[in-house]
Amino acid sequence: MSRATPRGQQLRVLKKLLSKARYTEFGQKYGFDSILMAKHAGKAFQQRVPTYDYNRIYQEFWYKTLEGIPDVCWPGPIKYFALSSGTSEAASKYIPITKDLIRSNTITSMRHLITLAGYHDLNLKALPKGWLMLGGSTTLQKTATYYAGDLSGIQQRNIPFWFQRLYKPGKKIAQERDWAVKLDEIVEKAPEWDIGFIVGVPAWLQLLIEKIIDRYNLKHIHEIWPNLSFYVHGGVALDPYKVGFEKLLGKPITYIETYLASEGFLAYQARQNAKGMQLVLNNNIFFEFVPFDQKNFDSDGNMVENPEALMIHEVQEGKDYALLISTNAGTWRYLIGDTIRFVDLKRHEIIITGRTRHFLSLVGEHLSVENMNGAIKRVSEKMGVSIPEFTVAGIPYDNLFAHQWYIACDDNVNPYLLKKYLDEALKELNDDYAVERRHALKEIFVNILPEHVFLDFMASKGKLGGQHKFPRVMKGHMLQDWQLFISNQLQGAAISV
Repeated sequence: MSRATPRGQQLRVLKKLLSKARYTEFGQKYGFDSILMAKHAGKAFQQRVPTYDYNRIYQEFWYKTLEGIPDVCWPGPIKYFALSSGTSEAASKYIPITKDLIRSNTITSMRHLITLAGYHDLNLKALPKGWLMLGGSTTLQKTATYYAGDLSGIQQRNIPFWFQRLYKPGKKIAQERDWAVKLDEIVEKAPEWDIGFIVGVPAWLQLLIEKIIDRYNLKHIHEIWPNLSFYVHGGVALDPYKVGFEKLLGKPITYIETYLASEGFLAYQARQNAKGMQLVLNNNIFFEFVPFDQKNFDSDGNMVENPEALMIHEVQEGKDYALLISTNAGTWRYLIGDTIRFVDLKRHEIIITGRTRHFLSLVGEHLSVENMNGAIKRVSEKMGVSIPEFTVAGIPYDNLFAHQWYIACDDNVNPYLLKKYLDEALKELNDDYAVERRHALKEIFVNILPEHVFLDFMASKGKLGGQHKFPRVMKGHMLQDWQLFISNQLQGAAISV
């Protein structure tokens, strides 16, 4: 089998991972040596090693690494842990970050940078300019055995020496834990920098740029950063933010999407204007793809015990898959929680379609995050308004069901038209939704809120700034907390229809 094929690349990665981890507790338990000797290592690996979600692998293995025990799932002790950025669960998750993983992330970043040479309208002047990376604090929680914090903070503590001259906001500001203080310090320094690249979550970068424009009475950000040419983004879909974001620019910039999770650098946009991101098949991640259907997942998005798991040569275009990954940080057949779809199988390019638990299907409407983002984009463009945040919940209504939308919009907007356009867009994007709107899904409700309410709620959860994203679907205790928060905070500031 050729190593150049996607399958060959993936098997080579798997064997390298198994070989290095064969003497760990995990490797000994599941017989990595015998898997390496098997005729079909990929299938043997799938047959002998069970699938894991965070709770299972933490309770069986990872808790030991937090106690400083070495050689549990990966050789040596684990020095760093990334705290999860999601708001779907109350407790933070501790994701192991090894030196090998940090090195692999750096290698993938370099490969990604090289692909920019193929961009036809590349602004060469931007390359040696400043890279503003708006991430979490590099000041980490310290215990007797490990450091913990945002992945972005851990990565920035370990940036290569040759990149430090370009890196902004610099070590001092990057250490700041108070997000509001950090933004203010960046605003004060902004005139001193010549920024060519910006990197970060859309909501927080938009907020920063708005502050800079307001502070210096600018028409747009290019008055202060004329060489700003690239925005490297990831974590959430950019589409809902684009209308508001582009109002802050003086000229077009190039958007580059990446898929950098706490567990690893999984994919990046390798071609200009490509619809999808290219999976990193030849570095440190072995991928498996679980069809996201009723056979493999229950109605709450929980994966069954022994799901159907496909390798890279077995997948198809146009189908949604949940990702299992095995990496050089000791994640093994680990359900990362994202769902993806191949849009170009030849180039193994994917789009992120949502989360296994962040979808709505009360009555069979199967509403995905991709549908939600697409509908919000259409509404935003049609009405000419900025909708920087939103979330949706399923609720009982007249003995049947309804969707309750919460939408951030500081523009002057007709709430009845917004509701109408949103419902129409969802019907066009999702046939199941269109059918159920005539039956059990009797109504949708829209609650328009000031943007600061979403930010204030994140702050109340200790999730302000960095990689933290607002959940697109609210369920359970998080929904109860959100409803209580807005009822206590708004005092008539919301518009409901």
